[in-house]
Parts: sequence; C-alpha cells; structure tokens
Amino acid sequence: MSALLLFWAVLHSAMYSNLARRHIPCTDLKPQNLLSEITEGPRTLLNGFRMVQERGVRGLRLSQDANTVHFPASLIFKICNYFPAEFSIVVTLKVNYLPSKKNEYIFTLLQENSNQLLVGLRISSDKLHFEFSPASPPDSHRKRVTFRHLYLADRRWHTLSLAVTTNIVSLTVDCCPPIDVFLDIPFPEHLNTASSRFYIGSRKRRKGLFTGLLRQLVLLPGSDATRRICPHPNPQLAALSIPKLLTEIPLKPTDVAKHPYETEVKVTVGSHPSCTETETSRLWFDVINKGLFICDGKTWVSILQAKERLDYLEDYQNLVTNSETLDVEVFEIPDTGLFAATANKKPWPGSTIFKWSDGKFEPYQNITTYEAQAWKHFFIGPQVFLAVANFEKNERNQEYSVIYRWSRRKLRFVLHQKLATHSARDWEAFRIGGETYIAVANHREGDNHNIDSIIYKWNPSTRLFERNQTIPTSGAYDWEFFTIGPYSFLVVANTFNGTSTRIHSRIYIQLGGMFRLFQSIPTFGATDWEVFRVRERVFLAVANSQSYETGSLNQVNPFNINSTIYELNITAQMFVKFQDIPTNSAVDWEFFTVGDDSFLVVANSFDGSKFFLNSVIYRWQGHESFVPVHRLPTYGCTDWEKFNTADGSYLIYSSAKERISKVLKLKTY
Repeated sequence: MSALLLFWAVLHSAMYSNLARRHIPCTDLKPQNLLSEITEGPRTLLNGFRMVQERGVRGLRLSQDANTVHFPASLIFKICNYFPAEFSIVVTLKVNYLPSKKNEYIFTLLQENSNQLLVGLRISSDKLHFEFSPASPPDSHRKRVTFRHLYLADRRWHTLSLAVTTNIVSLTVDCCPPIDVFLDIPFPEHLNTASSRFYIGSRKRRKGLFTGLLRQLVLLPGSDATRRICPHPNPQLAALSIPKLLTEIPLKPTDVAKHPYETEVKVTVGSHPSCTETETSRLWFDVINKGLFICDGKTWVSILQAKERLDYLEDYQNLVTNSETLDVEVFEIPDTGLFAATANKKPWPGSTIFKWSDGKFEPYQNITTYEAQAWKHFFIGPQVFLAVANFEKNERNQEYSVIYRWSRRKLRFVLHQKLATHSARDWEAFRIGGETYIAVANHREGDNHNIDSIIYKWNPSTRLFERNQTIPTSGAYDWEFFTIGPYSFLVVANTFNGTSTRIHSRIYIQLGGMFRLFQSIPTFGATDWEVFRVRERVFLAVANSQSYETGSLNQVNPFNINSTIYELNITAQMFVKFQDIPTNSAVDWEFFTVGDDSFLVVANSFDGSKFFLNSVIYRWQGHESFVPVHRLPTYGCTDWEKFNTADGSYLIYSSAKERISKVLKLKTY
C-alpha cells in the first residue's frame, strides 16, 4: 500500500512539474487594462486619484496616499498564478518635470507578505527602468533594465510600448523605431504571482509616488503591442485600451447627475467661480463666452461651449529692436516665463531676448550676434537651450554659430558651445528615439552655394553636440522636422545653386540611423517649409521667394510667384501638389488654429519695387482649400509666430527693413 501511495505521489509531482513547464495563458491573451481596475472595477478607488485634463486629453493624477491605489493580482491572473513569460506593457503618460536624481514608479507588482518586487516600471529625468525578479521568492535579487537618454518629463503626452521576451526587452516611444536591450538573465518562465498585488504609481510607499498623469496602463500577454497601436496619426496618444472614464469628453450631464429628480441643481452665473470638492457637480454658466461647465472637484469641465472664432486682429505692441529683425522665436521656460528672441542684423548691441511682463514684451538680455538669421530653442531634459544662426564672420574673421544654455542660477542664457558654420540661415532641433539632434542650414561658403549642411547629435557624456551626418544642400535656407507614425523626416529648403533658384528642395527620411532621400520637390528660391495637420491629413507648405536664372531675361516679375501646399498621399507614399497660392517673395509660413478653424499666414516681403505689402491670413475651407480672410499691412516682413498667454492669443511678425516688430492680438467672438 505504501509503495502504491509513493507511486501516485511521484506521478503527481511529475505531472505538476510538466504543467509548470507548459506556457499557460493566464489572461487569455487579452489586453488587461490595469487602470480600469481602479476606475471601473468592483471597488472603484475614488479617493486614490483625480481626473485632470491637459492639452485637451484626460489623465489620472494619483493622490498623496500611495496605499489606496492597488488591487490583488488575482483580478488579472484568473486562470493561473504565473506572470506571462512574454508580454507587453503599454503606457500613456504626461510628466511635467522630474529632478535629476528622483525616481517615480509607474506601477509595481509586489508580494504581499515580503513586499518583494516581482515586476516594476519606473521613470527618472532621463531614464526608464524595467525591473523584475529573476525567480520566485525567497530570492530577493532583482534585475534592472535601463533605457538611457529618454527625456520624457517634457510636459507632453507620450505613449510607451515595452515588449518583453525571454532574452530581449524592446522599448518603442511614440511609435518611433524600437530600442532593444539584451538580457544577461532571462525573464523567468514561471514567476509566481500568488498573494501579490499591483500598485499603480507607487511601490507601496509615498517615496517614489508617480506625480504625472496616467492615461493608459495595459498588460498584453504573449504579444508585441507595438504592432497593434502603430502606426498611428497621433503616436503620442496611440491607444490600446483607455478606461471609459478618460474617453468621455465632453462630460454629459447624465454621466454626472446621479441624484433623484427632486434634487435641486445649483447653477452659478457670472464670472469665473471657484471649483473645489465642496462644489463638485455644481454647474456654471459663463455668460460672456456662452459656455456651460461642471465642477469635477478641482477644475471646470466643459459640457457645452460656443466655439471660438477669429474676428479680426488689432495692433497690440510695437516691439522696438536693436536693428532690423530677420526672425523671432517665442518660447516658454517652465516656472520662469514667456520669452521672445529676435535675430537682429547688427552685431552691436546684438540680438535681444524679450520677456513677457505685465502684458507686453520687455527687453531682458542682449547677446552679441553677427547678422543673426534665426533662433531655435529646445529642451534636453529640464535644461533649456537656445541656438543662433550667424550669417557673417565676427571681428576676428571667425565664422561660427552659438548654442546658449539657460542658467537657473544667473537667470540668463550663457555660452554653451560654438559650432563652425557657413553663412548659417537656420537651426532645427528634434528628438528621435530619446536622442537629441540639431541641424544647421549652411547657405554658402564664399561664392559656393553647393555645400554640406550638417546634423549634430547630443553626446550626454561630453554634454556637447557632435557631428553626426552631412547632407549636400544648395543655398540651404530652412530645415523642418516632422514625424508621421513611426517615421522621422527632415525637409530642406534649397534656395540657390549658383546659377538658378529653380532647383529641387528635398525631403529625407531616417532609416537605419541615417537620413536618406525620400522625395525631391521643385521649388523657386525656397526659404521656408511649414508642416501642419488638418484633422488626419498631413500638409507641407513651401515659401517660394523668387524665380531667377543667370543670363535669362525675365519677362514677368520674378518675385510674384506661387508658393505651394503639398499633401501626403498615403497610397502613393509621397507628397503631391494640393494648392498654389500667389505670393510676393514669400519667406515664411505659420500655421495656427482658433477654435475649430485652421489658418495659414504668409510673410510677403517684396514685390520687385516695394517692401510695403500685405501679408495674408488664409483659412481652411475644406473642399475650397485655403482662402484669404485677412490682409495685414507689413513692411519687409520675414517671419510670423503665434503665441498664447493667459490673456489671449497673439501673432508677432519681424521686419527686415525697420527696427520695429509688431505684436497683433487675435480678437475672437
């Protein structure tokens, strides 16, 4: 009898061992929405988070009590207690700022008794860390995989897809090409999740509590989720599974008013009232803007609001500059303010950085430049940089452009790096796969316009930009970077090849870590490219300045030519002509929106005889394309920029013919 019992014990042990070695789909291979467990589950954790809307998108902000937002792993792993050996985690988040040495957990899976971390994901100022336990307890040593040079704390929404197989962890950010890390210790095939809990935004303690916004947190066993969400027209918000609470925009009264019909509904009429927890579910009717709002305990959420429409523009400020201005760059430094950098012609007293104060721009800092053509601001983590394109040599016959860094101690921009350039016209800064690049448009070297423009790449070790790639250009005037789904593009405006302005400007696509030619487009002294989207459609507008060819007799005015808008044709995989617009030596396009309306404003600079010209605002009319709606008197206009403040929306334009740039305020109704 004892021998028979021993046989069955051995057989049972063998069967259990074989079962453990088999792959068991613990969640039926369906996406498991972890955020839904705290917003829609049987025990909705209303005290654990607040719903916040930023940039028109909703997310969850966790409360200070880290112990409230958690749930047992058994709610996810219903069939068996093993974490899947292959899986993806999809996260959509928005982080405003993280100190350099601070880490915050997006989620953790912890053993209840020992608090041992089984699986976790945390973020720092420039890194993303994936952590896991290589074996089941009591082994307490955990493995960490770090993705470096990811600057996600930039006040923008981002979608991350982390795919894990036995030996590889792959990270995709905003549908860009993935980053792969090979594991020296494989992810365990049988990670036991019995008696464990998921903690959202923490590790069961206040230290490391996630302070940003979470919109999506999904576990997808057995598959790479990237293929499910990419390509996407808005890759920063690519969605696999969003909690219902975050998708219902705007709120409907029936979603909130859960009281019996006898309950008194309180409506406030008048100026902007306070919205606190005591006013939750109270309605406010904004008489001036004709909008109805409901208080969610923190902010007023729009239920019904009249769409803002552009009525006219009014002169707001004459911005006196040191000399003629070729470009204006408007940007914001977090917790400091709004700034505008003017690219001025004369080296002394140079170009000026203005700061918005008491409703207008005031001079803040002068920087010596040499016929500055353009400024470009950009962020690397929390640091703010400002690059100037110098067209001429300095008094020592040296030719270079300069990158400045914002000093939080001095509250000024300080010299960071000088780069040799050749009659530089423009800088373009961009990020691909967590790495920062800047591209300079070299216009000419002496009389030679057919020279290389250069792309530089940020080296985090040296904290300097280093040459990454050269691209042949002809009188390069402007670079424009844009993304479409997972692909990154650079388009250059080629102006002159030494004999003619009737040359090709070129679009490049990044493949295999290098930019390669994607498409050539015929242009006429191209000075600017502007990429923009109208709903799901992608457009490129070129500003053509003149049609000229050495030795030819122009029978028509070479400055009065069409500038052209191109649209991306997905089927043909190329940009095709969409609309020609008559312009007068156009040097800039600026796209902006007001309410549901889309606009393009062109900088007309010269018609062959005079610089006093109308620059024109065009409005999108659907099948009618862009139609002119406003004509704005300008003098030698070279650049348009749109910006917003708490008091409204504005346009600013620069003049290459006088020491005054103008700020116009958009009046709406």
